[in-house]
Amino acid sequence: MIELAILYEHPQWFAPLFAALDNRGINYAAFGPEGNWSPGYGAIPAPVVFNRIAMSSVTREAEHPIFHTMALLDHWRRSGARVINGADVMAIDASKARQLALIASLGLAIPETRVVHRTVDVEPAAATLHFPLVVKANVGGVGAGIVKFDTPADLHRAVNERGLPKSVDGVLLVQDYVPARDGKIMRIETLDREYLYAIEIAGGGAFDLCPADACVPGSPIAMTAIEPDRGLIEAAERIAGDMKLDVGGVEFMIDDRDGTPRFYDINALSNFVAKPLDVLGWDPHDKLVDFLDMVTANSFV
Repeated sequence: MIELAILYEHPQWFAPLFAALDNRGINYAAFGPEGNWSPGYGAIPAPVVFNRIAMSSVTREAEHPIFHTMALLDHWRRSGARVINGADVMAIDASKARQLALIASLGLAIPETRVVHRTVDVEPAAATLHFPLVVKANVGGVGAGIVKFDTPADLHRAVNERGLPKSVDGVLLVQDYVPARDGKIMRIETLDREYLYAIEIAGGGAFDLCPADACVPGSPIAMTAIEPDRGLIEAAERIAGDMKLDVGGVEFMIDDRDGTPRFYDINALSNFVAKPLDVLGWDPHDKLVDFLDMVTANSFV
């Protein structure tokens, strides 16, 4: 009997996870979101479903599966499956505006941001901020859909020449450009809403990135394992707990202007750092498989 179903989209990212599951002898099936499903048919692919659909899928396929997957995962949950990083988590993962609102509601600092859905509102929103600033797609990943503007004239030109980023949901964020101290950002990874590990990333600026891609040959991104202050770890755990995030990363930077840690991204597609033994000295996939094994075992109780 299949114990675990893994729904994924990227062709290479999850090979280490599949290898770890194979080594542990867990009976699983892995498949993509292609094809069709019936809302009136209540069968589930397995008692436990692990969602591995990335927001960056919008950069790989025009017919991306993000919103289709949210409906499918909700259907499987209603049909009795335990869905890891399910539809409610994915809905927040798919909205940077919702992420920032969640983070700010916990009393944590974020970059000053305005959310708009009309091009005509972009310049008035920017007028309430200081330049330089960035305009971001609400749905994006690995740096997709982020443009920095140094002056109001630059932004005005982009508005008139249709040079703004595009978001598949039509929502844009106009945001203060935060100068990251020493050009570094930090990502805290969580598992079962608890701290797993953290890395410091140099060369990525304040743009989203994928740690699984950052260690490929020729990448300008350098990563180092770090142990953040306990307060930052607790902040990431609070974010994961409020979001009900089973597996995921929280990104922040130190604002070089005043030393404030500013949280700016939650990533529910946590495929872990590339070359973990080199970067961390251990492989987080082992702990992820421990978690999956526990969840699948409990689903049969």
